[in-house]
Amino acid sequence: MTIKAKALTFGVAVLTVLGIGTASAAPEDQGARSRLDVVQARGEIRVCSTGDYRPFTHRDADGAWSGIDIDLAGDLARRLGARLQVVQTTWKEIADDVGRKCDLAMGGVSVTLDRAKKGFYTGPYLRDGKTPITLCENENRFRTLEQIDQPGVRAIVNPGGTNEQFADANLKRARIVRHPDNTTIFAEIMAGRADLMITDATETRWQAKQNPHLCAVHPDEPFTFSEKAYLLPRDVVFKEWTDQWLHLALNDGTYARIAKPWLG
Repeated sequence: MTIKAKALTFGVAVLTVLGIGTASAAPEDQGARSRLDVVQARGEIRVCSTGDYRPFTHRDADGAWSGIDIDLAGDLARRLGARLQVVQTTWKEIADDVGRKCDLAMGGVSVTLDRAKKGFYTGPYLRDGKTPITLCENENRFRTLEQIDQPGVRAIVNPGGTNEQFADANLKRARIVRHPDNTTIFAEIMAGRADLMITDATETRWQAKQNPHLCAVHPDEPFTFSEKAYLLPRDVVFKEWTDQWLHLALNDGTYARIAKPWLG
């Protein structure tokens, strides 16, 4: 083999290792490309959401989606020039589904260090924190964790997310009632099968507006600090684009317009 032929063979081998060939990669074969390129080639953005966390995300019995983050996902898709497909997930599986079943997760996702081990977050778009919601007649009874963490108190929680983590970490004497359906969890409080729930202040405000018998307990002074953001795969280019989209939406009136019907 001549020196020239050897050089050519070596060059082809290097290109093969780097994933660069003469044939185009399939749209779903991300390879060395950013997910931003993959999404545009596919013509569709796939967004994971739980569908059980109003006002951020809700999926009704007919399969129709609604919520702040569903509307924002529609704006994101429009600016990408792509179709929107919302993919059902759960709080337990959401971090693992990003990059596997969907391109990003939206729907009131709290920023946690555990989730950040598996993916990137956008910058935050909302500040939040854990606080109680209960029957208005019990509002003064459950203002502190000490009052809540007492024998006989039933604190209901949806499994798999930060609400359950908070309850497990802070409630040692109260009874934790794990209820699998977050869309009906507040009806359990109304029916007297639970005394309260500790969840994000935004959700307590929303639920209190829907039902005058439920009161959000000091939502402006929650027990914790947290932020909402969107969860992405470990892809710097895709993160930078999504961050830029969110930055513009927060400052050009898009977020305010979309959030107003939900948050007031």
